[in-house]
Amino acid sequence: MSRTETRTESAGTAESSVVGKLSLLDRFLPVWIGAAMIAGLLLGRFVPGMNTALNSLHVTSGVSLPIFIGLLVMMYPVLAKVRYDRLDTVTGDKRLLVSSLVINWLVGPAVMFALAWTLLPDLPEYRTGLIIVGLARCIAMVIIWNDLACGDREAAAVLVALNSVFQVIAFAGLGWFYLSALPGWLGLDTVGLDVSAWSIARSVLIFLGIPLLAGYLSRRFGERGRGRQWYEARFLPKVGPLAPAGLLFTIVVLFALQGEAITSRPLDVARIALPLLAYFTIMWAGSFALGKGLGLPYDRSATLAFTAAGNNFELAIAVAIATFGVTSGQALAGVVGPLIEVPVLVALVYVSLAARRWFTSTRHTEHAPRP
Repeated sequence: MSRTETRTESAGTAESSVVGKLSLLDRFLPVWIGAAMIAGLLLGRFVPGMNTALNSLHVTSGVSLPIFIGLLVMMYPVLAKVRYDRLDTVTGDKRLLVSSLVINWLVGPAVMFALAWTLLPDLPEYRTGLIIVGLARCIAMVIIWNDLACGDREAAAVLVALNSVFQVIAFAGLGWFYLSALPGWLGLDTVGLDVSAWSIARSVLIFLGIPLLAGYLSRRFGERGRGRQWYEARFLPKVGPLAPAGLLFTIVVLFALQGEAITSRPLDVARIALPLLAYFTIMWAGSFALGKGLGLPYDRSATLAFTAAGNNFELAIAVAIATFGVTSGQALAGVVGPLIEVPVLVALVYVSLAARRWFTSTRHTEHAPRP
């Protein structure tokens, strides 16, 4: 038997063993996610006052309290698992950091701009909304997709933090460039985007800063008080199920908030979905292939791919609503973003796991086994 065949068989056996140990919630997570999306859409469409009640609950202006709670519950267990003492092994990986910055802040917005203008030339509101989605790089739900795909947790934490910093610095400038300057140079329709750096920073601090701080403090004081063995063998398994539960809650709330808008305009949703589907696929596949081409191990290639493909739908929707109004086509395009992103990236988790057999090194050498 060849070395490649041996590695493939071993990978398949390992994956089967891992799947067999999963809880019922984890094993059928795609089914639960689909059910959560349908439940949210039905609640938003047919339960009187549901949208009004959910929209009335805010952490602060433009930040939904139910979505914040769901994201906090979803992200905390994953960020609590991060080995913060190993972040230096990620920051020293210049190939990973430079690749992520180039893909997220040069390639990603350009790909979405091209797809939006190519596939929606006659729908300026939706086109603008998609470009805003392309500018909002993912800082939240990507943590879950990366963990499900057995990506590098420490690398994900660093890349998400890096994206957060660049989001505060670059979002408004890139919005001006892709919605006003570049279309003007090309003789296309131009649009203004008035968004402050503070509103972006506030979104980053709330949706990433709070769960990141909670995860760090848990790791630091848990290990200091009870030891690493207790923390990883006793504490983490207890809080771990909160992540998928928070994900499902977030999906239900998100789709309940916009259920009526989505279900009342199915043809518009289909038009918006096409460039989104192409975008997520192109960004994930290109980044994953780049990671392998650069010689990165599987876990970091997966992290590079998912942090490139995901988008910060919370920020995109908030910016679209604040600039163009809650009933605008731009806001609808932002809402359709997670409708397409969630099932596509769940599917790509399985594609990623199947592809790891093609890597000679599936895990970074300094990375410890998962708890």
